[in-house]
Amino acid sequence: MIDFHLEPRSGVAPYMQLVHQVQQALRLGMLTVGDQLPTVKQVVAKIAINPNTVLKAYRELERRGLVAPKPGRGTFVTATLAAGDLDAHAELKTDLHRWITRARTAGLDDDAIEALFATTIRQT
Repeated sequence: MIDFHLEPRSGVAPYMQLVHQVQQALRLGMLTVGDQLPTVKQVVAKIAINPNTVLKAYRELERRGLVAPKPGRGTFVTATLAAGDLDAHAELKTDLHRWITRARTAGLDDDAIEALFATTIRQT
């Protein structure tokens, strides 16, 4: 099950943070078709968020065709965003972990690492 979190200083609306986290989990194969999302009550208890914000996120995911509510049962994943070979993700994650460690050793903080990463993606 997905473990939601919020970044208050991100500048991204809380409901969109939840949407992005579900999309990331779908891309990485952490959520698959048929999986159930946490109930609104579970999310509210975990991250102290307004229930309407969670409902708004779930409605947006439904609008995008990624989830569907089943009345009285919950919200379930109906589509995936995973691309490529999910088995390759583990090796790539290990490589990325090493790279981030080297970047931190070189004195880069998280913001500098993200900026370098984003710039490199755009240039590639």
